[in-house]
Amino acid sequence: MKDKLISWNDVMDQKYGPIGSVKRDEFEENARAFRIGEMLKDERKKANLTQAELAERSGTKKSYISRIERGLSDIQLSTYYRIVTKGLGKKLKIEIE
Repeated sequence: MKDKLISWNDVMDQKYGPIGSVKRDEFEENARAFRIGEMLKDERKKANLTQAELAERSGTKKSYISRIERGLSDIQLSTYYRIVTKGLGKKLKIEIE
């Protein structure tokens, strides 16, 4: 059984190609957009806000909030900052590792 196990990196390499390949980079970019959207959705729900309420508070549109939450929209950092700070009343923390 043990010899049939493969690492997550091997799975990713097989499905999307090695790190640095076009297909892998596209996957990683989409995964980041999805995570950002999920974080926003989780915080919005914790604040008991609808997408429309968050959009109104942050000066954007409900459809834009929806696209972000589904990982379908490229979002500028300044816009995300405004949504988090004005819309949710939270602080945005960004780190470089």
